[in-house]
Amino acid sequence: MNSSYLNFKDKNILVVGDVMLDRYWHGGTSRISPEAPVQVVKVSNIEDRPGGAANVALGLAKLGVSVTLVGVVGDDENADILKKSLEKEGVECHFVYSPALPTITKLRVISRHQQLIRLDFEEREDTLEQNEKILEAVTECLPNANAVIFSDYAKGCLAGVPDLIEAANKQNVPSFVDPKGNDFSIYQGATLVKPNLSEFEAIVGKCTSAKEIVEKGNALREKHGWDALLVTRGEDGLVLLQDNHNPFSLATAAKEVFDVTGAGDTVIAALTAVYVTSQRFVDAVEYANQAAGFVVGKLGTASITSEQLEVIMFARSRTTNFGVLSPEQVREQIKLAQLNGEKVVFTNGCFDILHPGHVAYMRQAKALGDRLIVAVNTDASVKRLKGEKRPINDLKHRMAVLEGIGAIDWVTWFDEDTPKELIEALSPDVLVKGGDYTIDSIVGADHVINSGGEVKVLTFVDGYSTTSIIEKANG
Repeated sequence: MNSSYLNFKDKNILVVGDVMLDRYWHGGTSRISPEAPVQVVKVSNIEDRPGGAANVALGLAKLGVSVTLVGVVGDDENADILKKSLEKEGVECHFVYSPALPTITKLRVISRHQQLIRLDFEEREDTLEQNEKILEAVTECLPNANAVIFSDYAKGCLAGVPDLIEAANKQNVPSFVDPKGNDFSIYQGATLVKPNLSEFEAIVGKCTSAKEIVEKGNALREKHGWDALLVTRGEDGLVLLQDNHNPFSLATAAKEVFDVTGAGDTVIAALTAVYVTSQRFVDAVEYANQAAGFVVGKLGTASITSEQLEVIMFARSRTTNFGVLSPEQVREQIKLAQLNGEKVVFTNGCFDILHPGHVAYMRQAKALGDRLIVAVNTDASVKRLKGEKRPINDLKHRMAVLEGIGAIDWVTWFDEDTPKELIEALSPDVLVKGGDYTIDSIVGADHVINSGGEVKVLTFVDGYSTTSIIEKANG
């Protein structure tokens, strides 16, 4: 079983796009200028951070991914500052230098944790010569890449993006796009495209409901041949659309939004990084959502480490519902537990009249892992197995009693004669049965073993059985 999707050893992601230098001037304000009705900021600290596609690369490096960055910079001091700061974090830079352009720089003046003004220093160029140099650099880097991110800020670096996506597809390298502009046809054939809601609506028109987002999004995805489309909607969360799948929606993970600078960069970075290890868009989106929720609570362009993200995901799974849950709800909880490296133990039974033997058995089962799930036969299932006079206690009663046992994390139910279908749906790490079973005779054992799990047989405590209790009660 894959215990974590945050192990990026030997993974390399190529980032291509508009690189920038984010410069921050910090200082106090205590008076108004006599020259104009504006605040006077006494600058006490100057901070330079990678921005744009460079921030995507930095975010990947902070997660522990090996990163290569291709972008256009000027032949100036800011390009040197940007390159040194990135290389210090382990990012391999393949810059295309353009003497005619300045390195894109965004200067923000900050006082008392508030941004007072932003000044942009930039010029756009998308000449054929520049496009050819970028394509050459990308083609050179693709053989070593597990994925490529195209971070488009409409500054000219990705003017030739159709050729770049085609190059990635020829080498079977999945491509993830953070788009810009009003023509998404230039991203034809990408693996996943991630617009925010305003960027999405600029293409498909105003959407008045989630249903309309799904309908228009699926049409757009099919039109341009994307495997997936992720629409980020700020405080309204995210919507993932992929081929032959129902839409997957997530509420935003942000508890407090302090600064949205770089949030989109964090989403595309974490999304791509997790995808190269999981190969699952849904898991990648869940991690990316949590990463974005972390960085928007920080001032300025922020990043998150794999350790911080792992702690967040672990805490998230720990605070989710326990006790009696539907099979579908349990499936989601098991997935989160396994993502955080926890071993899930499964057992099942009728548990008509709970006795000390059951309690001891549950404690033994829980000791085999981190989480214990108990699946209970429904009333109809018990009747088919035990006869018309059973169960003595109905399903709701039986599950409520089991819920009170401290060793059990989740209680759910199944209506079939055996839990085979449920076991295959949940894929626990350990399957446990009590009694005189052999492993070969345990329902679901083959699935668990083939999935990399294990099967255990525990001995019930002598002197206790539901049947003997019923016989004794009947005199």
